[in-house]
Amino acid sequence: MSALLMISGSRTEKEARKIAKTLVEGRLAACVNIIPRVNSFFYWEGKLCVEREAMILIKTTSKKSKVIMNKIKEVHSYEVPEIVFLEVDGGEKKYLEWVNKMVGGKKILTKMFKGVK
Repeated sequence: MSALLMISGSRTEKEARKIAKTLVEGRLAACVNIIPRVNSFFYWEGKLCVEREAMILIKTTSKKSKVIMNKIKEVHSYEVPEIVFLEVDGGEKKYLEWVNKMVGGKKILTKMFKGVK
């Protein structure tokens, strides 16, 4: 069972919410957490920058990684957005199954919610 944790940052919490909603509604991510107001230190164009950002933690599968990367580039305000994938090496089995079901597509979702109105 594959699972990835993707890390990204955004200029604002509003932008992070837009990214989260886009990914979850599109069934590209099972869950997205937003940590508001983190301080980021980095060099950009030769200058040390200290910026307040929102940290985005995305739970998904390797099958969705390229689509997620393209979607984030499409909606992100940064010229070069942070997009880092970390392989999940273990975890609670039922949670990892849930992640895979949530990003598995419409067939799996239809089975999960069959009979629910």
